[in-house]
Amino acid sequence: MLPLEGVTVVSLEHAIAAPFATRQLADLGARVIKIERPGVGDFARNYDTRVNGMASHFVWTNRSKESLTLDVKHPEGMRVLQGLIAEADVLVQNLAPGAATRLGLGYEVLSRENPGLIVCNISGYGVGGPDEARKAYDLLVQSEAGLISTTGTPETPSKAGISIADIAAGMYAYSNILAALMRRGKSGKGCEIDLSMMDAMVEWMGYPLYYAYDGAPPPERAGASHATIFPYGPFTAGDGRTVILGLQNDREWRAFCEIVLGAPELASDPRFSSNSQRTANKAVLSDLIVECFAALTVETVIDRLDQAGIANARVNEMEDVWAHAQLRSRKRWREVDTPVGPVPALVPPGGIGVEPRMDAIPALGEHTAAILAELGYSEEAILDLRSEGVI
Repeated sequence: MLPLEGVTVVSLEHAIAAPFATRQLADLGARVIKIERPGVGDFARNYDTRVNGMASHFVWTNRSKESLTLDVKHPEGMRVLQGLIAEADVLVQNLAPGAATRLGLGYEVLSRENPGLIVCNISGYGVGGPDEARKAYDLLVQSEAGLISTTGTPETPSKAGISIADIAAGMYAYSNILAALMRRGKSGKGCEIDLSMMDAMVEWMGYPLYYAYDGAPPPERAGASHATIFPYGPFTAGDGRTVILGLQNDREWRAFCEIVLGAPELASDPRFSSNSQRTANKAVLSDLIVECFAALTVETVIDRLDQAGIANARVNEMEDVWAHAQLRSRKRWREVDTPVGPVPALVPPGGIGVEPRMDAIPALGEHTAAILAELGYSEEAILDLRSEGVI
């Protein structure tokens, strides 16, 4: 038995943050009813067509859910939604700022009929404050939270290559909902969760914030290298391929000099005698490392690094990750069904000793008739709702 079996989640969701949170609840057995606009659906369905015609983001964040198309602005559509929420355990929404309240879906209203309901509101900047109503996309929140100022090269600040602010918000929504379910199990009472992308992203910025505490200079942008430790980052071998390596202490530095560089005398060179000295003289040291690596293949460099006990990694492309031996040997891939056939999916990280739920990705409105029938709607009534554009 999965831990969230018997828990029903209703979600007015789109894009990434809320769908990622609810997909993880579904992984643990929750029933997730995804409310989508009739004929259109979650706009993330149309971000691209890279997975056999389906959108990559949507495939990633929407397995194991039921899709119910519903016009929540139509009176009958709202009655359907209210009927679902009255029996639900959790409501998740990441509508535009203020939209849920205007629809009568605020916690104060909903909890009167369902006092055990947990309402998780995911927004860009949270409730209150001067930015409450601002639109917030992942890139914009990365910028506001200071992430872009710390990422990239000294000349060019860059965003993270994935939707990291959305992912952070989705993870905190997921963990907060789990905590709220545990508390409700003791008290019987629901609660409201005010979760913002900004809060989540700034929490992840803790290191650079404290590094720049009380007006101190922030960490320098260092591309794929470490801002304050050297050597720590990418180096190119003679075959043109790149290895990432990282030294953490002086013991590793001595092993690096002796085994990897074949230059044990560098270990006692005063220019490189400590991390601070190696960082201050990184240009000179980098040239020495590149000169050594120029005569070696990347595999030889990695072999030497392994012998020296130096942490290292290849710079993998997406095709390399799909074929990664570590993931395959640990059996981290499964197949999930989709409207266009099965696709591979990564098993959720961690695990509690039982196989996670990894059911199909729903077609738009696939479960509408079945859910309405559960609510007592007849076939004729369902046909009427469809003809009126409610579903």
